[in-house]
Amino acid sequence: MTTENKISNETSQNRLPGLLGKLGKMTSIRDTEVLEQSLLRTLGPLLGVLDTALYRTDDRQALIRVINYHRSKVVEADGVSRVVERIEEVTNLAAVAGDVIGLTDNVRLLGKPCTRLRGSEVLIAYPLYGDNEVCGYFVFQRDREVSPTEDTMIRGVLEVFSNYYALLDISQRDRLTGLLNRQALESNFDRLWTVLAQPDFYAERAAGRRTTPGSNYWLGVIDIDSFKQVNDTFGHMVGDEILLLAARLMSNAFRSGDLLYRYGGEEFVAIVTAENEAIARNIFERVRLAVEACTFPRVEKLTISVGYCQADPNILPVEVLSRADRSLYQAKQDGRNRVYEYQELVRAGVFKEIDANEVEFF
Repeated sequence: MTTENKISNETSQNRLPGLLGKLGKMTSIRDTEVLEQSLLRTLGPLLGVLDTALYRTDDRQALIRVINYHRSKVVEADGVSRVVERIEEVTNLAAVAGDVIGLTDNVRLLGKPCTRLRGSEVLIAYPLYGDNEVCGYFVFQRDREVSPTEDTMIRGVLEVFSNYYALLDISQRDRLTGLLNRQALESNFDRLWTVLAQPDFYAERAAGRRTTPGSNYWLGVIDIDSFKQVNDTFGHMVGDEILLLAARLMSNAFRSGDLLYRYGGEEFVAIVTAENEAIARNIFERVRLAVEACTFPRVEKLTISVGYCQADPNILPVEVLSRADRSLYQAKQDGRNRVYEYQELVRAGVFKEIDANEVEFF
């Protein structure tokens, strides 16, 4: 054994107790996105790097999310140093570096870790697996290749992460449709409102500057029209089949970065990003038309109604959801199979806008 390998092995053995402790904490987490952050916090110090990143793809291998993790040392005025952590989600996926895209493509095609030179350093990517398919990448950069001992440790941590992530993901999925469930929606509300509450988010928009593409969020409530009649006429087994088909249709009609939840029964909730109301309307209209154009077994024709509202950090999530739901109810009242936006109804005098400060909760 060379001196270099011996030092590497001794270093890895010294890190083992800390690594086992971090894995223990990782498997105590009950939220998939917090789990992803924990993975980066675990592997960064292990590899001696300050920056790590997690890339997520959908089932069509399109990039849907990037999370960057950065550690830095800050010296306070009294001379005491501390480690500062920063985790950020990349919203402009088009800005992802070309060499990273090329590297992750190689990982996907070969099904194994790959490297690429970036100046005097090495860019390294490992595959993440879900259902035996590559569903993402762990990426970092440093001044040397990964040693065999480090490679074994990285693979082990990623395997623990992937297996545990799959278990958590199942708990946040609706059993019938496979869509995200109400529990996942409530968790995502917290994250979304945290993003919206960032000081520069609405300041840039108010100043007339364009923020990142799709940086405005819209929440839509979707309901299958006259679904009770389907159950009463054909039975619940056919009703479940119709629900499953409708869920798949809607899921395919939304974009890969949009989120679709089964809220309960025949009701669904979607969270989409769009720069303005016109684009948001086009997204929901496309979903409505996809369902309307489909011929379903037994029932043949089926339609949906949609009510949606823009997310606002000054309004609690429950009120935004309520506004979208009121818009949905109005769409039902006006004949179903249509898409209504809350502010549109306020401007038309159908609704009286309620001041956020006047909302009562009990």
